[in-house]
Amino acid sequence: MHDVEARVLNAIDAAETVNLLAETVRVPSITGTDAESDLQHRFARLLTEADLDVDVWKLDLPDLTSRAGFPGSEAPRTEGYGVVAVSGGEGVPALALQGHVDVVPTGDLAKWAGSDPFAARITGDTLHGRGACDMKAGLVANLAVVRAIKRAGVRLARPLAVHCVVSEEDGGLGAFATLARGHTAEAAVITEPTSGNVITANAGALTFRLEIAGAAAHGATRYEGVNAIEVFWPVFEAIRRLEARRNQDPPALFDGNPMPYPIEIGTVRSGDWASTVPDLLVAEGRLGVKLDEDPALARAEFEEAVAGAAHPWLRANPPAVSWPGGQFASGRLPAGHALLDEVNRAVSDTSGRTPRQTAAPYGSDLRLYAAGGIPTLHYGPGDVRFAHAPREQVDLAELREVTRSLAVLAIRRCGAL
Repeated sequence: MHDVEARVLNAIDAAETVNLLAETVRVPSITGTDAESDLQHRFARLLTEADLDVDVWKLDLPDLTSRAGFPGSEAPRTEGYGVVAVSGGEGVPALALQGHVDVVPTGDLAKWAGSDPFAARITGDTLHGRGACDMKAGLVANLAVVRAIKRAGVRLARPLAVHCVVSEEDGGLGAFATLARGHTAEAAVITEPTSGNVITANAGALTFRLEIAGAAAHGATRYEGVNAIEVFWPVFEAIRRLEARRNQDPPALFDGNPMPYPIEIGTVRSGDWASTVPDLLVAEGRLGVKLDEDPALARAEFEEAVAGAAHPWLRANPPAVSWPGGQFASGRLPAGHALLDEVNRAVSDTSGRTPRQTAAPYGSDLRLYAAGGIPTLHYGPGDVRFAHAPREQVDLAELREVTRSLAVLAIRRCGAL
C-alpha cells in the first residue's frame, strides 16, 4: 500500500489543480443561478473524463420541497442538478468526498480588490475570489484526488464516490436531493474550509422572520402613532439576552469559541415615507442551534423570548415569528468512529502534523449526511473567516496539503487491487 500511496501522491499535478481552481472560481455560480447549473455540468464532464461512472439528474423541485425533512431554501430557484460520480469496485462506496458548487452573492463590488470577485486573482501563493475558500478549493481537491488515482493507474478495491451538490448556502437542497436519490457511502468527508483542523460537529442555524406592528401617523403628530422601529428595540434586547443564556458554558469541542450559538439580525426593513410613523418592521436573522438540540425546542425558546419582550404596546400587539428559509439542524460524527483517526493519520503521514478536532458554529450539509446514516466530518482547504467576505481567498499550500491527505485517505479506505 505504501507503494500505491506514493504513486498516487506523485501523480497529483499541483499546477493543474491551481489552474482548475482558477477556472472554477471564474464561474459565477451564485446559489440558484444558471451558472450554478453550468458548473454542475462542467464537473460532471470532468469526473467522466476521470473514468468515474457519473449520475447527473435534474432535481424534481416540487417533489423535494414536499418531502418530510426538506431543509428549506432562501434563493429563488427554477432548476437544479445533482452530480454523483463513483469509481472502483462493487457495493456501497467506502468513502464519499463531498462539496457544493454554489457561492453566496458578492455584495458591494467596490469592496473587492480589482472590483471583479470572479477574476481568480493570484498573489504569491494565495488565490482570491468569491468561492475560492467556500468551497471551490475543496471541490477541486476532490477532483484532483480522482485524477491522480487515474493517472497513477491504480484500481480501487472498493468504490470511491464524489458528490457535487447545489444550494448548500441556502439550506442544503442539493445534499437532500442526493440522499433522496439513494446515493450513500460508508463514510464521507466534506471538504469545507477547516484551516487545517478536522471539524466533527456543526451547530445548526434556523432562519427566522419577525414582523413588528406599529401604528401609522403623520410625523408632525408622531404621538398619535406607534413607531414600529422603537418597539422593535426591546425585542432586540430580549434576543440578545437569550443569546447570552444559550452560550453559557460552551462545549470544549468548540475550542474556546465564546459564542458557538450566535443569534443575529441580518436584515431590517421599516417605513415607506420619511414623514410617516412606520407601522411595520420586518427583521430576518439566524438562530444558532446547540449540538444535539431538537430544532423545534430552539424555535420554541426563541418565540418565548420574543413574546416576553417588555413593552406595553407589544403585550396587545405581539410580534409575529415565522421560520422561512434554511433550517439547519446540528450534526456530528458519532463518538469513536474510525473516520476521525483515519483522517488524522492521513494528514500526519503526508504533512507531519496532527490536526486538531473542533466543532463549527455554523450549519452545513454534514447534518443531512449524518441524519442519513453516513458518518461525516469536515476537512478541507481554506479559512472560514475569509468566506462570504470581499476578502475571500485560499492559501494554495493548504490546497496542496489537503489534496495529498485526501488521496492517502481514499487509497486506505478503498484499498487497491
